[in-house]
Amino acid sequence: MAMKNKYAYRSKISEDKIRQIVKLFAVDLDASQISEVTSLNRNTINRYLAAFRERIARYCEAESPVSGEVEVDESYFGARRVRGVRGRGARGKTIVFGLFKRNGRVYTEVVPDCSKATLQGIIRGRVELESVIHSDGWRGYDGLVDLGYQKHFRVEHGNNEFANKQSHINGIESFWAFAKTRLVRFRGLHKHTFYFHLKECEFRFNHRREDIYKLVLKMLRNFPLS
Repeated sequence: MAMKNKYAYRSKISEDKIRQIVKLFAVDLDASQISEVTSLNRNTINRYLAAFRERIARYCEAESPVSGEVEVDESYFGARRVRGVRGRGARGKTIVFGLFKRNGRVYTEVVPDCSKATLQGIIRGRVELESVIHSDGWRGYDGLVDLGYQKHFRVEHGNNEFANKQSHINGIESFWAFAKTRLVRFRGLHKHTFYFHLKECEFRFNHRREDIYKLVLKMLRNFPLS
């Protein structure tokens, strides 16, 4: 008979075992390592990790709109760049758009393209109008002032300009570096799982000075696995 526990309905493993899995997940062990430590089947561990990531993604999506000094940028995830194909036209890659509040948190979203309509649609929905926006020179950011964002500063990377006084996008670029370094370990991700791994990177980056173990346990208490 399945044991009752506050972290998962109809769970076949105990609360203590779930806490152990969460603790190992929090220190960023992979499924094989967690399976070995817990003596649980790797498929079982994968199911739990997938469920943790789903809860984390929901949590990230519910975060409040961004305000203050905000950096915006896009990045490309996937196979290595094809020779001669680069930049915003790179084929076969997953495009991610990011917002970064200076000295704060990042928000990411997988997007179909880098068009003005796509990027500015997200900015309108996530960034408060009184914010100061920093971007590169991509034309997708043209016209933000017309939308009501009165303070928009740009860094022209095409002119080898990476910082202009207080205008830079170093914060969001530090997140891209963190996420790409971390995701390489998975040796390729299916498109339907990439989003959840991306949100895990976002969550870990945003809460890097906090106790991930306690945060995930709290999520599971509030929204138990089914």
